[in-house]
Amino acid sequence: MLLFTSNREKHLWFWVLMVFAAIFTTLFLGQPLAELLSSQDARAVIFLIVMFFIGATILVHAIQTKPTRIELTIILGLVAVYIMFALRLGMPERSHLMEYSVLAVFIHKAITERIRQGKQIPMPALITFIVTFLIGVLDECIQIFLPNRIFDPADILFNGMAAAMAIGSSMLLIWARKWKHKSNKQTLNKD
Repeated sequence: MLLFTSNREKHLWFWVLMVFAAIFTTLFLGQPLAELLSSQDARAVIFLIVMFFIGATILVHAIQTKPTRIELTIILGLVAVYIMFALRLGMPERSHLMEYSVLAVFIHKAITERIRQGKQIPMPALITFIVTFLIGVLDECIQIFLPNRIFDPADILFNGMAAAMAIGSSMLLIWARKWKHKSNKQTLNKD
């Protein structure tokens, strides 16, 4: 337990590792799966299911109690932005959006658990972004050496954008909760 501050942190890093492994597994299995699911209808259904789970992942990360009106407003806006952004992308870019959003949320959750256990970690959102971005760079650089794969700097940008969107969305929801809590506290103190 020397490496981890709690069992919860240990489990969170395990899930980070699982997402990391899944992303890197697609380097080898992605093409055969894409050929197997060449139907646009099947891809659309899978895309909608995955988007639902991505949204749920981000929301569960940011909200742990009943959301306030402002949080619901932010959630609906974020869902709309994610859907519209994803609809403008091709299938490979959509997968980057989904994979790196989840990876960023899990890394952020593990880092915030470490902080909750008393460790000092400055700027956890920035650290989360950097770690997620570097994993995306590694993912893309490995493709230089793989047949039937292409190194594409644009994919690195998509990975970074996905991480930034997920972290930004979570941070916005966390901020809204703190703002509402602070606002309620000030109202109680005035009475």
